[in-house]
Amino acid sequence: MSVLVVLQIHADAEGIKRATEENREAFLAIGERAKGRGAIHHAFYAGDGEVLIVDEWDSAQSFQSFFQDESANIGPLMAAGGAQGEPEARFYEALSLGDEF
Repeated sequence: MSVLVVLQIHADAEGIKRATEENREAFLAIGERAKGRGAIHHAFYAGDGEVLIVDEWDSAQSFQSFFQDESANIGPLMAAGGAQGEPEARFYEALSLGDEF
């Protein structure tokens, strides 16, 4: 069963947008490599002084391995966007309760 992975980054959404636009090829390449390593869905969400990355992966282990292997690519990109500190990944398993849509 897949897992939901949520990462919280303390950053301004505009800074993250700018960094990903300025480094578009590198940014998109990370996503392509993620797909090959077990990523199913991927999205960014902006809040008050934070950006959430919400992913679905085939397993927590796949995500952790990918994130460690890609840290040299992801870290500088997020830093260029003004990210403060290291993101903490939280993992969630789906509950099937019969009301999903």
